[in-house]
Amino acid sequence: MRTVTIRQRSQETINHITPVYKHKDQKGGTAMHPPKKAAFLIYPMFCNYEVALTLAIFERHGKEVVVFAKDMSPVKCEEGLHILPDKTLHELEIDEYDCLLLSGIGGDPRGIIFDDMYKSFLERFIDRDDILIASNSISPALIARAGLLKGKKFCIGMHEEAREELNFFEYENQQRAPIVTDGNVITAMGMAFREFAIQIARKLGYSCSNDLWSGIKYPINPEDYIFQSGN
Repeated sequence: MRTVTIRQRSQETINHITPVYKHKDQKGGTAMHPPKKAAFLIYPMFCNYEVALTLAIFERHGKEVVVFAKDMSPVKCEEGLHILPDKTLHELEIDEYDCLLLSGIGGDPRGIIFDDMYKSFLERFIDRDDILIASNSISPALIARAGLLKGKKFCIGMHEEAREELNFFEYENQQRAPIVTDGNVITAMGMAFREFAIQIARKLGYSCSNDLWSGIKYPINPEDYIFQSGN
């Protein structure tokens, strides 16, 4: 069994001093607080590729990602890797986070969608408009069941035949689009994983160009494949 962690840091990176940010406290003085983290909820057969670019952006900007799962056992993703969680669902200290990330689910997702442990975890994010909720593919069903899509426009990657069983959606708010942002909630189709990452980054204040990771450009221009340090 191949087991990996979401983040593999060098010892130098592990030993660095965590950056802090200044803000005014209630007495007018300057208080210090650590940067907010991203919570990444994983479950059996979660789709890694749908969030890989988002995680790469977080790593590039030094944003800490904490991986949550039902227990501390390795979780097998759709691509066959086994991922070690950092914390269990019960260990969430919600005020430490400004982002919650969910990816799609391979195979039959109903066992995950109707699992009340995930529902209870997600219900803690209700009325937390200060926390970005980013959900890809079929995973909007998880946040909808927990009440996080009430009054929100959304998109979801699912078969039309599933609409009756997944009757907790407000389908009048469903958008036939690859990505939808409504307030603090971003939903996207799995195919829009690149645009999903860019939108998340911008919502969190990171600068991102529209052509980030845009793939091969046609026709092929040899000059596009000359690389120099510093570029």
